[in-house]
Amino acid sequence: MPSTTLRAFTRPALAALCAAAALGLTACGPFGSSGGVEETGPFAGLSGPQIANKAIKATKTADSLTLDANLQMSDGPVKAFMALDTKGKCAGTISMGPTGTAELIRTGKVAYMRFDEAFLREQNQGGSPEETEAVLKMLKGRWVKTDVTDPEAKDSLEMCELDTMLAEFETGINSAQRGEETTVNGKKALILTEKDGDATYKIYVATEGEPYLLKIEQKGGEEPGTMSFLDYNKPVPAKQPAAKDILDLKELGEQ
Repeated sequence: MPSTTLRAFTRPALAALCAAAALGLTACGPFGSSGGVEETGPFAGLSGPQIANKAIKATKTADSLTLDANLQMSDGPVKAFMALDTKGKCAGTISMGPTGTAELIRTGKVAYMRFDEAFLREQNQGGSPEETEAVLKMLKGRWVKTDVTDPEAKDSLEMCELDTMLAEFETGINSAQRGEETTVNGKKALILTEKDGDATYKIYVATEGEPYLLKIEQKGGEEPGTMSFLDYNKPVPAKQPAAKDILDLKELGEQ
């Protein structure tokens, strides 16, 4: 049950987040020069596509960041708040569907996950009341420990790979339009707007320091949502849980 639960939860969540990471940014074809050019203000002399591609390239050089996502996917809502870095360290929470939340921590070669009661009950649907209570007794409030080299945990722990997520970003935007300046989480930003069918995307690019992506919004279309990118290049607050709260999958399997 525990290993299956890890995979059943995090693999679809990773797929959903990675698919939404670009929020249409990869679907616009080869690099172009449309999007308007401003000779003054942020990114003077650059068109919308040039700014967007510049932001994507800068974001892919980040050593760490925090992702704050609120997405409406085809199979239900996905919410995540996850700090992660290029070394595989991560800490945060993610939920899929109307109920069920998991916490995930990875430190070094060890990872931990903790599931709330709603998620555990959902995963055990179809089981007997006795089985459900046994699962709750074993897992509720406890962190499931696993070695990051365990093949059973590989898919789950891709959620902690910043390089994996950023690999979804591609350059090649050819119709982003320059918009107004604004502020995102206290940082000055330029808004770029992109349309793709029924969906409208707003891309917020930092205008001070590195031109990182600060936020991407999709309105309309099949899978609207918002992803914010915070705390670039800051240490990931991943700490090992208290020993009394840890359930070791390896030890459990040997019993």
